[in-house]
Amino acid sequence: MPSQQTLYNVADRVATITLNRPEKLNAWTAVMEQEVRSAMEEAERDENVRVIVLTGAGRGFCAGADMSLLSAVADHGLDESTRERALRASGRREGVRADFEQKYSYFPAIGKPVIAALNGPAVGLGLVIALYCDLRWASDSARFSTTFARRGLIAEYGMAWMLPRLVGLPNALDLLFSAKTIDAAEALRMGLVNQVFPQEAFSDKVREHARDLASSVSPRSLRVIKRQVYGAMFQTLAEAFEISETEMLASLQSEDFREGVAHFLEKRSPRFSGR
Repeated sequence: MPSQQTLYNVADRVATITLNRPEKLNAWTAVMEQEVRSAMEEAERDENVRVIVLTGAGRGFCAGADMSLLSAVADHGLDESTRERALRASGRREGVRADFEQKYSYFPAIGKPVIAALNGPAVGLGLVIALYCDLRWASDSARFSTTFARRGLIAEYGMAWMLPRLVGLPNALDLLFSAKTIDAAEALRMGLVNQVFPQEAFSDKVREHARDLASSVSPRSLRVIKRQVYGAMFQTLAEAFEISETEMLASLQSEDFREGVAHFLEKRSPRFSGR
């Protein structure tokens, strides 16, 4: 089915999903939500994809929920079907915690790195979506705001759980209470983003770093490490330690381990299979 509000492209083992409503700063809609999830699932299935990049077309990443939709809710309230959809959890996948199967929290359950390429404003729901990505690379022209308190809303879609884990409790409360806008430099200082690149070089830098991750690192290692890190949020140290012992034994028997040793000794580029 053709996409209406997103673009999907694969090159150099990197799948790029682009929110494509530039005239609206990629304001989020139900159609976009469905298309992004479908694209994420396609990228996860595709053996030629090792890294996923989520970005926005034009000047912004995502300006939050489409205000015309919020205006309709403010005027008329939620109809019953919308209310039910908002409260209903997504379908479950075997071996995945319910925590990572919710409406936007499914990114951590995808077995490949998901990188938010924040080319411009990431506001409200747009910021929520960025938080669930594994890494956040920002243009120096990007801006960030929770906005919710200024709309009479609350910390939506699990942001109250995720944001403090990234920026610490004091910073999270400040961002949520004030709903102020911060720039990329401040976002980097507090740990909200991992890297900041100049706007004029942003696209090239994102491609360069994503290609390096897709070609230089074992896909199997990335898959297991991602599962370990997100799982450890709910584990004791002893439990995380025990899991790491089991995973280490499995990795020592993997093709990627053999290739990791071979390419180092032979002083050549790796040819990881992901197995």
